[in-house]
Amino acid sequence: MKRQRRKTKRGRVTAAPTILANEALPSRVIAMSAPITFAPLVASADGAEAMPRLSVVAYTGVQMQIAGWWHPVVIDLAGLRVGAASRPLLREHDALRVVGHTSDIRVEGVDRVVLDGVVSGTGPDAAEIRAAARNGFPWQASVGVAAERVEFLKPGATASANGRTFTGPLYIARASLLREVSIVALGADDSTTARLAASRGKEHHMTFEQWLASLGLDPQTIDASQRTNLQAAFAAIHGPKQTTAVTASAATADDDANEPDHSAEIVARIRRDAAAESARIAGIQAKAAGHPEIIAKAIAEGWTVDKAELEATRASRPIAPTGHVGGAAPAPAAIEASMLLSIGVDQATVGRWYDQPTMEAATDRRMRNVGLHELFSFAAAAAGVHMPSGRFGDDHIRAAFEAERRLIQAQQFSTFSLSGILSNIANKTLLAAFLAVERVAERLSHVRSTSDFKAFTTHRLTPDGRFEEVGPDGELKLASLKGSDYANQLKTRGRVIALTRQAMINDDLGAFTEIAAHLGRAGALALERAWHLLLLSNPGSFFATGNGNYIEGAATAFGIGGLTTLEQKFRDQVDAAGEPIMVSPKFLLVPTSLAVPAQQIFAETRVNETTTTNAAKPANNPHAGKWTPIASPWLNSQALPGSSALAYYLFADPADVGAMQIAFLNGQRIPTIEGGSTDFTTLGMQWRGYWDFGVAMQDHRGAAKSKGEA
Repeated sequence: MKRQRRKTKRGRVTAAPTILANEALPSRVIAMSAPITFAPLVASADGAEAMPRLSVVAYTGVQMQIAGWWHPVVIDLAGLRVGAASRPLLREHDALRVVGHTSDIRVEGVDRVVLDGVVSGTGPDAAEIRAAARNGFPWQASVGVAAERVEFLKPGATASANGRTFTGPLYIARASLLREVSIVALGADDSTTARLAASRGKEHHMTFEQWLASLGLDPQTIDASQRTNLQAAFAAIHGPKQTTAVTASAATADDDANEPDHSAEIVARIRRDAAAESARIAGIQAKAAGHPEIIAKAIAEGWTVDKAELEATRASRPIAPTGHVGGAAPAPAAIEASMLLSIGVDQATVGRWYDQPTMEAATDRRMRNVGLHELFSFAAAAAGVHMPSGRFGDDHIRAAFEAERRLIQAQQFSTFSLSGILSNIANKTLLAAFLAVERVAERLSHVRSTSDFKAFTTHRLTPDGRFEEVGPDGELKLASLKGSDYANQLKTRGRVIALTRQAMINDDLGAFTEIAAHLGRAGALALERAWHLLLLSNPGSFFATGNGNYIEGAATAFGIGGLTTLEQKFRDQVDAAGEPIMVSPKFLLVPTSLAVPAQQIFAETRVNETTTTNAAKPANNPHAGKWTPIASPWLNSQALPGSSALAYYLFADPADVGAMQIAFLNGQRIPTIEGGSTDFTTLGMQWRGYWDFGVAMQDHRGAAKSKGEA
């Protein structure tokens, strides 16, 4: 720990705050406990029991006495990060005992941490808490805070936090993170207080022999095997740590002598750690017996007993999968590529998704036509789970699910994931189907990203002013900017797909990918339908004579004359000052009933029109090559209100002036597929496909419409 000295105005050396490095901190999780206030329980209209709502004042900014810390502790609320307002509400800090969730966690003013929540769980812990709350039991909340940067005030030194001035000796957590919230039966105190799970000790450079003596062991009497194990435990507990530079006060070497003696506490912690490490080593030796190389690696790298057991199982009895593919499980990417090829995705497309070595492995003769049965066998091989022989059935499905569970528990989920492989296949199938749909909406709209589902407003600035002649004084007049607001809001659309037990037994991968492809098409069509519904509904008279972007009447029928009138209407639009905006149309949007005439006008330099006496008359085409024609069947679909087989539109480049806007959550412009488990009564797997987007009208000067009356 580095020390620095500072002088007061009188030249006297005083103590400056000490910024403690992470390695010098105690266990950094501070659990603040406080009484819970439950709102009165009110039954719903259908008579169902209401979910109890709770509120807690978890901290009031004062200094706290925390077991294991040598001096009081203050949490500086200016540096407290609360993260998300909605967090799981646990029972006794056990992640497997969920009782509800928080609805709000906030810092009020400069000295209060307040949280609100609801007992929304359905398990026995939630039921017990609801019943006890109904009887008035004084539950408490325990809020865990992780101290990330701690300042130590020497005796007599002062510092400010939470609107108060504190005098040392004490600790101030200047940066911290609120991690979790639990309901407990007995907190550290009846008032807002805190407790700490583990103690703090000064750094002691203890030798291995001194450590053995502290445990009551004689270094001369232990055998070689015990010495090896104990040395590994000593290294795990007292191994070298990278220290961080620490800013400290100018105190003399005598300062540390003033600290209280915590040797008994340190020895107790060492013994606990040694006992836990010895138990881990003994478990590894028992589960991996006969594999000394695995035992050595597991002890040195800090493996869990479960991970050591899994690796030993793999090494001792590799299981060849059932089916026609032999050997150990191949790479997940090669399995994915092979399965995509087996359902009919062409090799060129798959080759764009995977590298050359993966494609070579996927097209090897031993990897041809990989289906669900082979995938399940590969998963079993990766986890060392025995796959039953015989006809594929429920036992094989359960073995594959057990393999997935083991891989997760052994922290090997990233190496081979049954649900992950199927999710990747579903995503690629969805993407291919999504991109295959001809899309109109995104080509004609301004696209933006937003980070949440709140209604938002796009503010578009337009210039109000023009270049004017400068007088003899050389003064330039100020041009102002005026704004226009356009509202939009995201909505979520989606469906759930399942890989059923029947599809698994039938080895029907095609049924699964067919549903994924359907979701891809459905996602693309959902956006197109929402966009066209909005366009055809003409909200707020978006296309109107008053806006200068609408024409109707017999002369507006689709043709040279109607297009000429509509183009002029588009180009004649003006800004707020009544002056031309100088925006040109780029796209011609027509119903499919006008697709061929639109293409002819775009491509042909000469067209034949008729006179009033039906006599043919050759004429030059003034609109050849002007606008990219886009034909949409939604415009003349009888399923959509407002549709017409005669109306047509001109759109500007949305990068210049966007008539319509599409917003995506966090810029995600394709649907998402996520895997998950089915409920307990269903032997299968399921995925959800969803997409978050919103559409809105934006700037009426970006488009013009012709009613197209004949």
